[in-house]
Amino acid sequence: MQFEIRALKGAEGLVTVALDAPDETSALDQARAQGLAVLSARPRRVLPVFTSPFAARFPLLLFSQELVALLSAGLSLPEVIETLAEKETRPESRRIFVALRASLYEGRSFSQSLERSPETFPSLYVATVRAAERTGDIAEALGRYIAYHERLDAVRRKVLSASVYPAVLLGVGGLVVVFLLAYVVPRFAGVYEEVGRELPVLSRLLIEWGRLINANGAALAVVLVVVILAAALGFRRLRALVARLARRVPALGERLRVYHLARLYRTAGMLLRGGTPLVTAFGMVSGIMPEAMRPQLAEATQRVREGASLSAAMEATGLTTPVAARLLRVGEKSGEMAEMMDRIAVFHDEELARWIDLVTKLFEPLLMAVIGLVIGVIVVLMYLPIFELAGSLQ
Repeated sequence: MQFEIRALKGAEGLVTVALDAPDETSALDQARAQGLAVLSARPRRVLPVFTSPFAARFPLLLFSQELVALLSAGLSLPEVIETLAEKETRPESRRIFVALRASLYEGRSFSQSLERSPETFPSLYVATVRAAERTGDIAEALGRYIAYHERLDAVRRKVLSASVYPAVLLGVGGLVVVFLLAYVVPRFAGVYEEVGRELPVLSRLLIEWGRLINANGAALAVVLVVVILAAALGFRRLRALVARLARRVPALGERLRVYHLARLYRTAGMLLRGGTPLVTAFGMVSGIMPEAMRPQLAEATQRVREGASLSAAMEATGLTTPVAARLLRVGEKSGEMAEMMDRIAVFHDEELARWIDLVTKLFEPLLMAVIGLVIGVIVVLMYLPIFELAGSLQ
């Protein structure tokens, strides 16, 4: 949900920004984390816009890589944006570059220019640039952001690649079952009616199901298409519902918690490396955490404000694992908290990758066995009357 925030910001005076947040409290926390003195906050009322799932999004990672390369080559920031605007062919991306160029020429800083397009440049990206502007090394800060995103993408690719084969198996197996029930079973039913023999109970049930699907095939196809479209349009809500259900499964819920903790530590570590204070970093990280973990993070942040050590605050609110708690204490003693947070994230990413490999190796054969069993039962029930007839003839 988007909130429109009116606030005071340093020398700029009165500003209006749009923030994505699940509720007004989270939106206010994000605004204060960005150094805004909030005057008012209200939900932004917009009509639902249905866009194509294939619509191109602004390539933020590619933009960052090109930005780093051109800045490292010695070009100034306005020259870099001018160069990227000239080479861009897509109208949507070109409009963004033109707006950035105009904002820079008006005298605004790069972070202020990015902040004017919150739907394109997330708050983490803006905070990374803002922190780098204090040290004057934007290229290095963006390099950290690129590395951060590449590590996140590596975890996502691991999960997606592990999901592809089971999804294909389920799709093919489902199509085979539907074909047998909708086409093959009704043909066998016609043969058995001509014979006039009494069929076994299970075979009769199978034939009734086949007739039902065959007679209402068009209606079932329409329902299936509607369900698929509804799932596509409400993908975010569906994903949130699936995540809530998954968290209730003990083993899976714990792995999801570890995944979100790794993301928390990696993001906070990146912000700390850029010079963002810890409390401010936690306020910004709150937006990427699942709703169930945000109260825990808010409580941990409050404990740190009150003077508690980070390791004690995180451990008391359940935002650590034994390894994470130990490494946080080491970071507090050595003063290298950002590096320790990166190590925590890497350790948990590797642990999650090993778990995904193990589950995939166990789940895929089991799924194949279940699909084969379902198809086998359908085939056996179709041929069972023939077997009984052959036995009676003997």
